Amino acid sequence: MKTKILIVLLLIACLSSAHAGPRTSTNYNLATDTVDSGGKRATSASYSNDGSVGGLGGTSTVAAPAETVRAGYAGQLYEITGLALNAASPTVNETATDQLAAFQTLDDATFLAVPAATVAWSVQSGPLASISAGGLATAGLVFQDTAATAQGSYLGATGTLALTVKNVNLDDLIGYAADGIDDAWQVQYFGAPPNANAGPAVDFDHTGQTNLFKYIAGLNPLDGSRFTLSIALVAGQPGQKALVFSPRLTDRTYTVTSRPALVSGTYVPLTNPSAPSDAGQQRTIRDLSATGATKFYRVEIIKP
Repeated sequence: MKTKILIVLLLIACLSSAHAGPRTSTNYNLATDTVDSGGKRATSASYSNDGSVGGLGGTSTVAAPAETVRAGYAGQLYEITGLALNAASPTVNETATDQLAAFQTLDDATFLAVPAATVAWSVQSGPLASISAGGLATAGLVFQDTAATAQGSYLGATGTLALTVKNVNLDDLIGYAADGIDDAWQVQYFGAPPNANAGPAVDFDHTGQTNLFKYIAGLNPLDGSRFTLSIALVAGQPGQKALVFSPRLTDRTYTVTSRPALVSGTYVPLTNPSAPSDAGQQRTIRDLSATGATKFYRVEIIKP
């Protein structure tokens, strides 16, 4: 009888010491374990644990944030649902560069960054000259702000990214570059380059006014329209002349100039003009000092 009592006491002593002390490091802190029946479920308001007896195992879960602990290791459970792309900027100036990046999209609405060099990059559409192996996109030349689409593929998933290539130089499109005319104007009327009819000195519709002049004046170079200037007498004012020109556009600046001879001398602004009078696209200015045997006029147009 005394022997049996001793065995029971020894078993109780073993059970009371069957727990570990606290464990800490720079990355975690585990409190002292408490003794419970091995292999059963323990739960609380936000935590549940399925224990294991006799080996390394068991699973613990936390609802929010969603975490799972298996055999002492915590991990995030997720499924990859796609590939998302982004860029340092959604717009890139023509001939400039823009760094692209890729992220795996997960089923819990979070993302995992993907090294750019591991993605297969390509140009799906638009004026992107190239995309390097490291995801650096280079924009091509454009004559107006133009949409482009980059594409990336990684581990069977493909994503696309919409970009805008900005037209920052109005006169640099190859075939129409550096001729004094906005590339967009030339493309509008003469199509994509090259087209010799779009040259600045060409008078395509034979009006006596060149493409460069018509661009500055705001005219259609194909329909025979032209800028006109007429000189009229002013009733009862022999020393005045009415100068009538058209078309007058609100985004241009017009200066009437004159000189006394047709082929010599310098054109200078009128010294004594009236205030302009506008009727639609027609403007009238009076020269209040139209004296002398001859006087020749012209209108200088500035397009901002």
